[in-house]
Amino acid sequence: MSALRIFARLVSARTLRICPILEIPARCKYTQHQGVKGIRNRKSFYEAQIQAGQQGEENEDLERTASSDLADMRFLDDRAYDEVAGGAMRITRDIASSQQVLILQPYVKWAAKRQSGPVDVRPEDQLAEASALIHSLPNWQVARALKVPLESLEKKTLFGSGKLVELKELVAELRQERHLTCLFVSKGTLSFAQKRFLEAEFRLPVMDRYSVVIQILRLHATSAEAKLQVAMAELPYIWAQAKDASVTQTRRQGYALTDLQKEILRSRERKLRAELDRVRRQRQLLRQKRKQQNYPIVAVVGYTNAGKTSLIKALTVEDALQPRNQLFATLDVTAHAGCLPCNLEVIYMDTVGFMSDLPTGLFECFVATLEDAMLADVIVHVQDLSHPCHAAQRSHVEATLRSLAFNVAGGDSTASQLPPIINVYNKCDLVSQEAQSSSDPVHHISARAQTGLEPLLDDIEQQILTATGRRKLQMRVPSGGPEMAWLYKNAAVVETTADAENPERLMMHVVISQRTLDQFKRQFCR
Repeated sequence: MSALRIFARLVSARTLRICPILEIPARCKYTQHQGVKGIRNRKSFYEAQIQAGQQGEENEDLERTASSDLADMRFLDDRAYDEVAGGAMRITRDIASSQQVLILQPYVKWAAKRQSGPVDVRPEDQLAEASALIHSLPNWQVARALKVPLESLEKKTLFGSGKLVELKELVAELRQERHLTCLFVSKGTLSFAQKRFLEAEFRLPVMDRYSVVIQILRLHATSAEAKLQVAMAELPYIWAQAKDASVTQTRRQGYALTDLQKEILRSRERKLRAELDRVRRQRQLLRQKRKQQNYPIVAVVGYTNAGKTSLIKALTVEDALQPRNQLFATLDVTAHAGCLPCNLEVIYMDTVGFMSDLPTGLFECFVATLEDAMLADVIVHVQDLSHPCHAAQRSHVEATLRSLAFNVAGGDSTASQLPPIINVYNKCDLVSQEAQSSSDPVHHISARAQTGLEPLLDDIEQQILTATGRRKLQMRVPSGGPEMAWLYKNAAVVETTADAENPERLMMHVVISQRTLDQFKRQFCR
């Protein structure tokens, strides 16, 4: 039996008084006072034991998951499917090949006809985001980028006859100058009829925003979970293109899917759903373990490239995190341990970024991992204040969160309530003081310069204490007794000081939940 357990048996409690200090006198006399330094050493010893046990369990889970993933991921490498996907989306697994891309940003000329969100976005900003998408792919370069005003985005030809002639001349010019290889129409999704018509007119592969984003996701998907979810996100697009092709009655011309190709897609979808259900169950087990360990969860969400990973690195001081200035750099929901000012340990969940002008179904394929964010205790919404469209990005993320929460709740509107949301304006070091003025209750920070983090941490702490039912208490306990060891193990100890009235006792300032406090009373109050 360890010395700690032997000592715990020798020292026990008689009475407990709460008003507002919890006092526990010891039965045996214990006069040695080790001071604050000794207390901190014991705290580190207790926490090291706890973390070692938890880390061992999580490592075993990850090893089992990784070994099963290697066996189950082979079906993703399917040449027959790659042929179907390449025909529908014009994507390839050969990312290393260089591409010269002409970007066309169509927009409706009349503001009254635009179907944008609550905050209108300028075509210039949409074009800049389209260029950023192309630059996110290695060896892909923008040959030319231009805005194209239209009367409607639903026409079969998309562009008018005069504009088509003008664009054909531009394509011919770029082919001679830059060896143009691809045309990117920055529209959420192009119908099969629109894509077929444009490819016939320009004699180039045509991609829309959905297919370009899928190409980026394929590049950044490194874990088994990410690869499964990206593969699942491809299927709705392919089925929609096939449905549109059958409506246009072009099967006899070889554009629609054959029965064999449809069966390939159905078989792949069944396997993906089975694997994603397994991932979802694994995530549920991990959430249950975290819940049993009573760790509060803080989900960090936001538009892609808003600085979510940078903020988590600043809050956790985790050197292993390497933020990248890229779109969709993070595809996995990863957990990172942090500590609040009250010494309460929390887990920050890093999530995949969102993007506008894309079907919500694309992000719904990530629901197996985004559930961790939807079921968190607090959500931190990171926004890029330096971006000219940060207001529109905020509206889009909020709408996507509501949609995902509704799906996670199984379509039950009463159970789809989001956790408390803390709005954070990041990259404030890149804007002027006038641009930082806001009437909304937001935090202005710079994750890179690490400014404004203290008020944010205080707000996160307050929201966590409220959401989880924890509170701050002062407790007077015997110095070195089992009560002190129990509190270090099961509560967050903010500070420990010597009791001025009794050298055999200590004053412990702790953050504790009501359930944990009841357990303490049952064990030490007889």
